[in-house]
Amino acid sequence: MKYLCLVYLDAEHWNACPDADCADYARELADSGRMLAAEPLHGTHTATTVRVRNGQVRLFDGPFAETREMLAGFYLVDAKDLNEAIRIAAGIPPARHGSVEVRPVRELQVAPVAQKR
Repeated sequence: MKYLCLVYLDAEHWNACPDADCADYARELADSGRMLAAEPLHGTHTATTVRVRNGQVRLFDGPFAETREMLAGFYLVDAKDLNEAIRIAAGIPPARHGSVEVRPVRELQVAPVAQKR
């Protein structure tokens, strides 16, 4: 099953974990066949939030949520269950400085696309 591990850090700890530590852990997960994707994000000052209401698109600078910790990156992993996903998340180096939210990935429920001839 796929799980998304969302890494959150506050501004004070944004750069506390060296990229090399994260790359080493990602390589370890990839070697075990559990890594599907992982990427760090730029700081929230680069974010744009998009909202559509009544057909109108509105843009906001930065993240919409008011929170101390900000989304810093993610790991998309393949784990047999939630317990294994939690063990993987506990090994993510920035977890020592912030938090990691673990969420199962839900498959979209859509009809198959018909092939054009």
